[in-house]
Amino acid sequence: MELLKQRILKEGKNLGRGILKIDSFLNHQIDARLMEAVGEHIAAEFAAARPSRILTAEVSGLVPAAMVGKALGNIPVVYARKHKSITMVEPVFMETAPSHTKGNEVALMVSPQFLHKDDRILIVDDFLATGRTIDALCRIVQSAGADLLGIAAVVEKTFEGGRDMLAAWGVPIYAAATITDMSEGKIILM
Repeated sequence: MELLKQRILKEGKNLGRGILKIDSFLNHQIDARLMEAVGEHIAAEFAAARPSRILTAEVSGLVPAAMVGKALGNIPVVYARKHKSITMVEPVFMETAPSHTKGNEVALMVSPQFLHKDDRILIVDDFLATGRTIDALCRIVQSAGADLLGIAAVVEKTFEGGRDMLAAWGVPIYAAATITDMSEGKIILM
């Protein structure tokens, strides 16, 4: 998606260790029009699969996932919480994944109330890097007995190997923008 690539090159900052700072339009401040365009772009890739729900991880995946859900006809968007709310009744679907930016393990929890065995799930997240967070979401879908239809990310960093790890799930994987190299302070897009 050319508009997204231009914004990454213009405003993105390579912080080293594979960390891309794009918080001027996605991870802290949101450019709603850009995210709506990204949502429409991703939705077009998966519309034929007819997902019934979108699944994402709290927090940065929420806006792109919501925009994809809206573009697919306002289908529900479920997000895996990182902290259990007092309103979340046991048992819950729970998996853990390492956080690249926080440097620790995070728990991802979804209430069975919002994820059913007859659901057709599209996972949408902000980044596809190592794939570990998305893999945890895939395991949650599997635990629920739902069908995993595909995986989408706003930005993929191919040099971190996440796509290869997620290939075992046997579903289409799509990214709106793909970064192939961030060595020596560069940001190289495909």
